[in-house]
Amino acid sequence: MTSEFKKEQIIFYSIEDESLKKLHIYESGVSAGVPSPADDYLDVDLNLHKYLVKHPAATFFIIAKGHSMERAGISDSDLLVVDKSLEPKNKDIVVAIVDGEFTVKRYLVNNGSICLKAEGLSDDYPDINITDSIEFEVWGVVTHTIHNNR
Repeated sequence: MTSEFKKEQIIFYSIEDESLKKLHIYESGVSAGVPSPADDYLDVDLNLHKYLVKHPAATFFIIAKGHSMERAGISDSDLLVVDKSLEPKNKDIVVAIVDGEFTVKRYLVNNGSICLKAEGLSDDYPDINITDSIEFEVWGVVTHTIHNNR
């Protein structure tokens, strides 16, 4: 491996196209508080699959392992929704293959040069500047992060 970066584990899950159970949506908005038990809720179907997955055949759930993207809001064990059909845009968060290893980083393009930027809380995770000597492929674009708040 020619590039130097801290190895992180990524676990992949494919999408199964099935409806989720009915969830309740509150009529009144919630302003960073707790909804009142007196509030009515709408008894409608909320299918998170429809909300999170635009291209089912090209979308995967991935459990991120490691701490290199914590400033970007991705913590260890967060669930990432990754769409392989999307072309990466500058500043997207991507799952990339670098010298045969998967990594999650911020995709930056400057004057034709590509950098995969680590956004960890420490300097333990250097950026990866893509050169001709590095095998590199964007595997998919992270479209959503599901973070456990407990």
